[in-house]
Amino acid sequence: MSDRIADPVRFIDERTAAAPAIKKALRYLFPDHWSFLLGEIALYAFIVLIATGTYLALFFEPSVAKTVYHGSYAPLRGREMSEAYKSVLEISLTYKAGLLIRQTHHWAADVFMASIVLHLMRVFFTGAFRKPRELTYLIGLLLLFTSLLEGYLGYSLVDDLLSGIGLAIGYGVLLSLPFVGGPLGILIFGSTFPGKGVFESRMYIAHVFLIPALLATLIGLHLALVAARHHTQFRRDRRHTQRRLVGVPMFPGQAPRSLALLLIVAAVLFLLGGLVQINPIWQWGPFEPWLATNGAQPDWYLGWLIGALRLMPSFDVVVGHYTLIPNPFWGGVAFPLLVLFVLGAFPWIERRLTGDRSSHNLLDRPRDAPNRTAFGVAFLTWVFLVFVFGASDRVYVLFGLSYETLLTAFRVAIWVVPALAFLVVRRLCLQLQHADRIEERREEAEQEAEREHAERVRRREPVL
Repeated sequence: MSDRIADPVRFIDERTAAAPAIKKALRYLFPDHWSFLLGEIALYAFIVLIATGTYLALFFEPSVAKTVYHGSYAPLRGREMSEAYKSVLEISLTYKAGLLIRQTHHWAADVFMASIVLHLMRVFFTGAFRKPRELTYLIGLLLLFTSLLEGYLGYSLVDDLLSGIGLAIGYGVLLSLPFVGGPLGILIFGSTFPGKGVFESRMYIAHVFLIPALLATLIGLHLALVAARHHTQFRRDRRHTQRRLVGVPMFPGQAPRSLALLLIVAAVLFLLGGLVQINPIWQWGPFEPWLATNGAQPDWYLGWLIGALRLMPSFDVVVGHYTLIPNPFWGGVAFPLLVLFVLGAFPWIERRLTGDRSSHNLLDRPRDAPNRTAFGVAFLTWVFLVFVFGASDRVYVLFGLSYETLLTAFRVAIWVVPALAFLVVRRLCLQLQHADRIEERREEAEQEAEREHAERVRRREPVL
C-alpha cells in the first residue's frame, strides 16, 4: 500500500518539483488562540454564500417587468408585481428547499459581516495592524466596505417594499454627490427613480458576478499577505518573541480543525436557514413608489448609515440659487467615508504619535496600549450610537418615546458618551497596568524567596 501511495507522489514531484513547497505549506504554523478563528468563520460563511447564491441564481428573474401573481400564496394572488419579486416568492414558497437556501444565504451574509467586524476589532485592539502588516489591514477594510455594498445590492434585488424603500434612499444619497450626483443617477438607473428597469439587471450582474469576484480577489490577497508575513501571536511565555514563531502546524494540527470549523459553520447556517425566519418578503408585499412605510428594518449592517441620515441636522451647502451639497450627503457619504478614513489612516497616525517604527510580530493586550484602546472604544461607541438611532422609529412604535426627544438626546450623546468612554477606558487600562506591575513584583519576590530558601537548604543553614 505504501508503494501505491509513494509512486504517484514521486511521479508528481519529479515533474513539478512541488515537494519542497508542499512540505513548507504543511509546516506553516498557525496561532493557537480562539480569536484567530474569526477570520476563518468569515471565509467559510463566504463559501456558503457562493454555494447558496449559485442555487438562487438558477431561479431568480432580474426584471421589473410587470406580471400578475397566481401562485400558492393566497394573500397575494391577483396582485400585480415585478418578475423579480414573483420569482423570489416562488423560490421561497414553491421550489423544493428554496426557502431553506434563501434564508441560509441571508443568514450567511449576516454572519459574514459580523465575523469581519469582530475580526477587525480583534486586529485593532491588539495592534495587529502595525508594521509590517499595514497593507493586510487595509485590504481587510476594503473587504468590509465592499461587503456592505454587496449586501445592499443583494436584498435590493428582491423588489419588495423593504428593498424598494432602500433603493429610494440610496438614489437620494447618490444624487447628493456634488456636481456628479445627477448624471450618475441617470447613468446607473437609466432615468429618474425608480428607473426604466435597467438597474435591476445591472444590480444582478454586480451582485452575482462583479462584486463576488472582487471579494474573492480581496480575500485571496488578504490570505496571501497573511501567509507571507505570518500570523501575529500573543505573548504567553518566554517562547513567544518577535523573531520566533510558536503555533500549530498546518498538518496534522490546523487542517482537521479548520475542516471541522467549516462543517460547523455550514451546519449552523443551514440550521438558522431552516429554523429561524428572516426577511419574510411575502409580508412586505411588492414595491410601489407611493408606499413609504412597512414596519421593517434593513439588515443590521446598514443600520449605522440609516442612523447617520436621521441624525444629521437640516444643513445644505447653498451657493446663490444652487444647492451645492444636499443634506443626504453628510450622513450617506461623508460619514461612512470618515469612518473608513479614520480606520485606514490609524496605523500611520499611531506611528506618528508614538514614534514606534519597528516591526511587530507579538500582539498587545488592550491594557498595554491605553491610548489606542481608549480611542478604539470611544470611536466604536460613536458609531454604535449612530447605529442604535437607526432603529429610532421602532423605539417610537414599541415604547412610545417621542422621536424629537430621542433625536435631541442622541445628537448630544454621540459627542458626550464617547468622550466619557475614552476617559473611563484609559483610566481602567492604567489601573490594570498598575495591578500587573504589583503582581510582577510579588512574583519576583516569591521567586527570590524560593531561591534563598533553596540556597540555605543546600548550605544546611537554619531557615528562619
